[in-house]
Amino acid sequence: QVQLVESGGGLVQVGGSLTLSCAASGDTPSERAMAWFRQAPGKEREGVAAISQSGLTKMYADSVKGRFTISRDNAKDTVDLQMNSLRLDDTAVYFCAAQTRNRPNLVSWRREDLYTTWGQGTQVTVSS
Repeated sequence: QVQLVESGGGLVQVGGSLTLSCAASGDTPSERAMAWFRQAPGKEREGVAAISQSGLTKMYADSVKGRFTISRDNAKDTVDLQMNSLRLDDTAVYFCAAQTRNRPNLVSWRREDLYTTWGQGTQVTVSS
């Protein structure tokens, strides 16, 4: 099993930046594709970005392309989400998630059933 802990959430103004970090531990996190999801109040959880085990392949939701960057450091077992040009509709709880070890699926990365482990979430609030 792998364990995930998110950090870095907070309150930021429109147009500002924030970096979320997901610390992974346990069963070989570096061998798992990872993703960030978010859930806004009253809305379903949605995929934000995903990254392959090596970090070479990255996928993004259309709503965050050009503004958010996902990255990972396998030496530190961390996955970050750099968020720039934040908008009011980026307000949500952000979750880190891990896929099954050595069974990456970046084509269908938005499918929540591909993810075996989820973090507890970190709140991001964008204010005007």
